[in-house]
Amino acid sequence: MQINKDKQTPGHTISVLVENRAGVLARISGLFSARGYNIDSLSVGTTDDPQISRMTIVVRGDEQVLEQVCKQLNKLIDVIKVVDYLETPHIERNLALIKVAADKATRSELIQICDIFRAKIVDVSVESIIIEMTGDNEKIGALAKMLRPFGIKEVCQTGVVAMARGAKGISIQEERKPA
Repeated sequence: MQINKDKQTPGHTISVLVENRAGVLARISGLFSARGYNIDSLSVGTTDDPQISRMTIVVRGDEQVLEQVCKQLNKLIDVIKVVDYLETPHIERNLALIKVAADKATRSELIQICDIFRAKIVDVSVESIIIEMTGDNEKIGALAKMLRPFGIKEVCQTGVVAMARGAKGISIQEERKPA
């Protein structure tokens, strides 16, 4: 299911706390494109403070160059904190909606597959069902592989979101740059 299937270069999951202002996303994505890196996944949302957004970016590339990118991100005025999760134990999740061809004959088998993967059926029509799946990219990919023989009609995925395990993390109050 991942767009970039290059398994030789590990994906770097980076969380960035930023001021919630117009143009911040463009400046950050521009920093990656200026260095020739394609962003595999990008997810942005406000935090518990509506003036702060959290971006989760997955990008593949050499560790040294990505270290430089992180340093450049930290120099941007609207950036509060940058964390590369490469060597940090963390949880990653992605949400996928998958529309699959379904009729009376195949619907019960599709329900069983959904149960095995702990996926939810969120819509049913005469000719299709829509399945909601939350998990890591491998789990979503495994579900998609099981659904292909039935006929996948459409797929929509969010970007990856990530959070450090345990007490480690990004605290907005502790990380805010002085004004």
